[in-house]
Amino acid sequence: MSDSAAPLRMGTVAGRGTLLAAVVASGMVFLDATVVNVALPHLGSELHASTAGLQWTLNGYLLTLAAFVLLGGALGDRLGRRRIFVFGVLAFCAASVLCGAAQSIEWLIAARFLQGLGGALLTPGSLALLQSSFHPDERGRVIGAWSGLAGVSTALGPFLGGWLIDALSWRFIFFLNLPLAVVVLIAAYRWTPESRAEGAASRRFDVAGSLLGALGLAGITYALVEAQQLGPGSVQVVVAAVLGVVASVGFVLLERGRGERAMLPPTLFGSRLFSVLNLYTVLIYAALSGLTFFFSVYLQNVVGYSALMTGLATLPLTIWLLIGSARSGALAARIGPRPQLSIGPLIAAAGLLLLHGISRGDSYWTDILPGIALFGLGMTLVVAPLTASVLAAAPDRLAGAASGLNNAASRVGGLLAVSALPLVVGLSGGGYERSGQLTPAYRAAVLWSAGLMVLGAILAMVLVHRPGREPRKSRPCPALPPPPTHLHEPDQDADRSRVEQHRS
Repeated sequence: MSDSAAPLRMGTVAGRGTLLAAVVASGMVFLDATVVNVALPHLGSELHASTAGLQWTLNGYLLTLAAFVLLGGALGDRLGRRRIFVFGVLAFCAASVLCGAAQSIEWLIAARFLQGLGGALLTPGSLALLQSSFHPDERGRVIGAWSGLAGVSTALGPFLGGWLIDALSWRFIFFLNLPLAVVVLIAAYRWTPESRAEGAASRRFDVAGSLLGALGLAGITYALVEAQQLGPGSVQVVVAAVLGVVASVGFVLLERGRGERAMLPPTLFGSRLFSVLNLYTVLIYAALSGLTFFFSVYLQNVVGYSALMTGLATLPLTIWLLIGSARSGALAARIGPRPQLSIGPLIAAAGLLLLHGISRGDSYWTDILPGIALFGLGMTLVVAPLTASVLAAAPDRLAGAASGLNNAASRVGGLLAVSALPLVVGLSGGGYERSGQLTPAYRAAVLWSAGLMVLGAILAMVLVHRPGREPRKSRPCPALPPPPTHLHEPDQDADRSRVEQHRS
């Protein structure tokens, strides 16, 4: 429930200021999830990083972001959403300074862990503030504006990052967050009202669940990454793998034992469709992350592109998502999600196959653009229907938790892909700098990513319900660049019901 006297409206200064704070803050998190891919060859060369070092530069961020995003939302519900949101922005900004000032790859990795933690605190708060602060009649419009504007940062990330890297240094992709954070803090303190969830103060934090989940992800990720350097049979790798598996099993058992008080209530998994869709999310986003990790490095170290040209080369993917996601969501609302969840990955896989054989001297317009365009079209068909289907498969009162879990599933997919694919395709040490080793690794990784897309398509064809077979009606949901993140708030259910009654 908001502490403000009256709900905000889009047409007011306070409404626009609150939206500005949420959009720019979320944009920083999305930006730093994409822009670093373009910088990998440069920071690897300057900091003398191995392939494992580059992996941890991405994975450190994804790991803490995925592991603590639900806890971040719970803290906001209890202690104040604006308070935790602002704290997350400050933490993210401080970690960005540490990233930009890094003098070694170990320093950079540690700072990226802290940056992901800051993102986990501010990301759920950005949507929760909009949901709790605005009038129920305008929430759909506001969240739609948030998704579109935040998506612009995802689209601009590779281009802006490439320009900064070529013109200045890779360090400025992190320093860019400083002026953005100032904008967020001014808008948040001046216009954003404080809010809390009713009854949240009486609920206990699921700290043990968060820590077990993080430990499980960290152990498995460490084992996959370090197996390339130390060997799969080394003591460190085996211990980390066992610890990761035991922690993951402990997390599942703990959450089941806590019932509805758990961070992930077991009721969510009472729907087979909900479980299938989250497995589908892991597969699709693993394929996406596998491509982006290898593609940016391959274009620069083998094809000969600059950082700026690499950013421009990948721009069609995000442009597709920006212009097509809303239309894709509307189409799925009319015909059901199954056709797009089945066809989209196959189109994306076809695009990957077109990118498989590119090499130095190839024309961008005839050899690279068609593959990127097809891949972007396939992802555009998938993203909005997937988000809406996940929420439709969960009970209304757990819509926030369902959305948060699906966001975590997308991060986990990316985490596992960046951890496992270099091991699977035989890329280790400084191999990313040598064309003879990087070329076969890139081509194998593209085929693996295409295979994950095809597997996702089969999963949708076989297990996703046809329209009319699902016992609950599907609700439209705004399409977001990655799946959205916000925690369940008890007072939102009544608001959602009033909105539905108003629409009917």
